[in-house]
Amino acid sequence: MPAHFFARPALAVAPDLIGATLLIDGVGGLIVETEAYQRDDPASHSFPGPTKRNQPMFAGPGLAYVYFIYGVHWCLNFTCAEAGAVLIRAIEPTDGIDQMIERRSQTNPRNLCSGPGKLAQALGVGPALNGLPLDEKPLELRAASSGIDVAIGPRIGITKAADLPWRFGLKGSRFLSRRF
Repeated sequence: MPAHFFARPALAVAPDLIGATLLIDGVGGLIVETEAYQRDDPASHSFPGPTKRNQPMFAGPGLAYVYFIYGVHWCLNFTCAEAGAVLIRAIEPTDGIDQMIERRSQTNPRNLCSGPGKLAQALGVGPALNGLPLDEKPLELRAASSGIDVAIGPRIGITKAADLPWRFGLKGSRFLSRRF
């Protein structure tokens, strides 16, 4: 996927990522769930302004933004225009499944990447990816095919602006973190 794909608001990018392929060093699958975060959104890390943690959000679109949450999980986001970002919430595993199983100590494919923390662990996401361009190795993104049926609903696991319908998913997917 070209870098200019991300030079749009997160609300436009997030649904367009559903059905795209995400690989990190050849491990990954189809993106089946995303959430959008924009600069004027009180739930967004960019809302209070630039910090050391959110620096990639202010460095331009088309970068990986990786952060640690709850002292336990890494989360993978893609930066967009105007200091927005899209959280990659879930993928359907298709490539490198044996590596995912080893990293997660989990054999059920449905449970390998059905949440942002699980996904990061299964794909080997960590701080080394933070700020890297999405169109360069070890990251690989391939556009979704046309005709993807996208579900829309409120975001999960946040307290601010939780009612906004900025969560997107592949309708009927069994690999979502939570049903719509």
